[in-house]
Amino acid sequence: MKVLVLGSGGREHAIAWKLARDGADVWVAPGNPGIAADPEISGCVDLVPTDANQVALWCRENNTDLVVVGPEAPLCAGVADELERQGVKVFGPNRQGARLEASKAFAKEVMLEAGVRTAEYAVFEDLEHALNYVSKRSHPIVIKADGLAAGKGVVIAMTEEESREALVSMMQDRRFEEAGARVVIEQFLQGPELSFMVITDSDTVFPLVTSQDHKRLLDGDEGPNTGGMGAVVPSPHTTPELESRLIEEVIKPVLEVLKRRGVVYRGFLYAGIMLCEDGPYVLEFNVRLGDPETQAILIGMQSNLLEPILAAMDGGLEHLAPGVCSSSALVVMAAEGYPESPQKGAVISGLDLVEGSKVFYSGVKKAEEWTVSGGRVLGVAASAGTPQDALKMAYSDVKKIKWEGVQYRQDIGRL
Repeated sequence: MKVLVLGSGGREHAIAWKLARDGADVWVAPGNPGIAADPEISGCVDLVPTDANQVALWCRENNTDLVVVGPEAPLCAGVADELERQGVKVFGPNRQGARLEASKAFAKEVMLEAGVRTAEYAVFEDLEHALNYVSKRSHPIVIKADGLAAGKGVVIAMTEEESREALVSMMQDRRFEEAGARVVIEQFLQGPELSFMVITDSDTVFPLVTSQDHKRLLDGDEGPNTGGMGAVVPSPHTTPELESRLIEEVIKPVLEVLKRRGVVYRGFLYAGIMLCEDGPYVLEFNVRLGDPETQAILIGMQSNLLEPILAAMDGGLEHLAPGVCSSSALVVMAAEGYPESPQKGAVISGLDLVEGSKVFYSGVKKAEEWTVSGGRVLGVAASAGTPQDALKMAYSDVKKIKWEGVQYRQDIGRL
């Protein structure tokens, strides 16, 4: 079976690597030099993931059986809709389903209709009204750009001054362009977070193992929010009872609301969960797998990933046995200046010294030498009998990889 994975980051590298291990002939578009160098992946194709016509043409000319969409942007742009219209089999929700991630206000609306617990919130398109609102609220408070902001559109404002700065930056200065023209301001919740991802055909839910992401740049959960600096699998806060509760009280009710609205959701669905004293609350939904959680999950996934994807497309998902995953961990290595202004061009050394771990590439270039070309440069993933052993293995290899200004957290899985 020939599969085309759309995307260019570490998540897409991990998806492609796993599908190749499951027996597929896997190509990635556009990919990156690190993905292209992976001997288990067939190659990379210079396609624009949001250009459905270009993707469909390549699939027809190359007898491609399935497209798996990695990032959110193509889904939110309606690529799955257009590929399906042109007869190309695609795994990923349509544009209406993708609104769960494309608009945080829409996601809140769906959660309220579904009876899913989430933080109290208000939505604003007028800066003055938003400023007036935060002046009357206790802090800390959470301010979110409504649209897509590459995982960086959330500010936890500790004071009214920080709230005002965040609102002006998003709504007036357009830090996130049109994604911040509308904002969601919500109650600050406290507790451990976990990521819960599933494969679904809109009726049946096939859960993947839980994970714990680490969003802040610095040790001790300090510094700015990032796209994610590492993950451990499973989440130390999970139980089988909690996972069943999340399926019954979060995932299924949301899918039912979408169906009532005429949306048949087929694809990955990600719920970001906060475990508060009175139970779980949903922080956000994503309509794709998380990055970097995916790399940590798939390095330890002993069961097949391609099988539930195909079952969600063709039927039979309800008959599959639960997936099997071992403990695993991932440490992200980022460029100097990340996340605000990553510095590119630094020469990377030590990749040939890695043993025991798997390197998933994202922001790299390769000429004579490997160099930094993005914010999150690569992730070092390992699987072992326990999360602690996986972390030990991953950190052992992280220390071998060097470049000027490299940043990584030293406390992944220890909070």
